[in-house]
Amino acid sequence: MKKASKRLVTISDVAQSAGVSKATAARVLGSYGTASPDAKEKVRDAAKKLGYQANELARSMTTGRSKTIGVVVGDIENQYFGQAVRGISDAARAAGFDVILANSGENAAKEKTAVRVLLGKRVDGLIVTPASVFETQHLHDIQRSGRPLVLLDRTVPGLDVDAVVTDDRHAAEAATKTLIDAGHRRISYITATESEDPIYRGPHQISLSTVMERIEGVMAAGRAAGIEQPERYIRLGAGRGGMGDKIIADLLQQTQRPTAILASDNVVALEVFKTLRRLGMSIPGDLSLIAFHDADWTSVTSPPITVIAQPAYDLGFESAQILIRRITGTGDVASRRVLATKLITRQSVAAPPKL
Repeated sequence: MKKASKRLVTISDVAQSAGVSKATAARVLGSYGTASPDAKEKVRDAAKKLGYQANELARSMTTGRSKTIGVVVGDIENQYFGQAVRGISDAARAAGFDVILANSGENAAKEKTAVRVLLGKRVDGLIVTPASVFETQHLHDIQRSGRPLVLLDRTVPGLDVDAVVTDDRHAAEAATKTLIDAGHRRISYITATESEDPIYRGPHQISLSTVMERIEGVMAAGRAAGIEQPERYIRLGAGRGGMGDKIIADLLQQTQRPTAILASDNVVALEVFKTLRRLGMSIPGDLSLIAFHDADWTSVTSPPITVIAQPAYDLGFESAQILIRRITGTGDVASRRVLATKLITRQSVAAPPKL
């Protein structure tokens, strides 16, 4: 015999148990309107005794707010985004908001689906890390709807909404200059950003604002140092279907191979580290390495890796604070907030080998 499911406790049940009207119970449980102290105490005691759970969807239809924010990030397994989400959660909780998290996997179609689902759940606003600067109609639709939107870590040209980012171009330029000052002229930038062709041929291949800004920084530092074709060693798609090892190995086995690598994130940096070990090469004897993001492992390897520390937690925390100000109607005009990064020097950079 099939066991009957337990019926959810309703406001009517609470009102009957407390000996008050349904309207009074609704006002107390919904925290709106007025009720006597005695009625409030009776309703709350009854709700606790019966195990009442608020219907958040019904509440949002009554109040116009769900007290939730939707978040869509590129890769939740990446420690960088994990820290950002922690910052969002802490800021949201402090303001009385819940967070619904979705992962796009750096796929624009999945991002669109996630945004549609979150809007269907009546979130009060969204924080999104855009997966593409080319497929952004859904983000423009959010803006036109009047629902608050904050972009995290990346921007979208032509989309006039709040964004919280880091100084990617300056950071990449400073890191490249560090390598140039150590004597390097053949410097590679390797990124996981999707591309069918791993060789960089122009901005049309780049779907992320952060990647383009970093490439611009690498090339600006190279040109300032008189390096011809500084884009020659830029490689894309190192995170696509396990292609990282092959792309890195092909690059390092060239006759005129790079003597230094700037890795776009800690995942790519770890792939570089593993490929070098497989090829019997050492850091920094055979190759110098700098990585974006100060992941835990970068400080305990031998040698420890020089990194560009990014304020991931602060990015998330500030994004949530800005969004909540928008939701509550206290925000100013849309702005682009740029947080500083810091180059942490360790032992993975040395003079280039004599090839």
